Amino acid sequence: MLSKHDSIQRDQLEMITLDQLVPPNHLVRKMEAAIDFTFIYDLVKDMYSEVGRPSIDPVILVKLTFIQYTFGIRSMRKTIEEVETNMAYRWFLGYGFHDKVPPTPRSGKIMSDALKIQTCLNRFSIAF
Repeated sequence: MLSKHDSIQRDQLEMITLDQLVPPNHLVRKMEAAIDFTFIYDLVKDMYSEVGRPSIDPVILVKLTFIQYTFGIRSMRKTIEEVETNMAYRWFLGYGFHDKVPPTPRSGKIMSDALKIQTCLNRFSIAF
């Protein structure tokens, strides 16, 4: 017998946390538990000026790179697009439902900061 789902619940209002949407065994949870990313701040602090526009958080850049390579996403632009809709990626980056994702590489800002991080990590022989 053919069943048909007639009711569409797209406008249903729920009270839920982002943490509840990420399964306990998801790989991003394992990465977050295994790696303390705060060491990155000490590695890159000399590469950033005290004046000028605020940069993208260097830990976010490294985590974006982890997402890109771990989940086989082919470009940073596509990675950022995925972060906009994937709640597990947002959770891993520490973003909430409505937080703005870093700009796409069109502006060059994210790539500039990413190169700073990559240069610094290479200097300390830390590879992704």
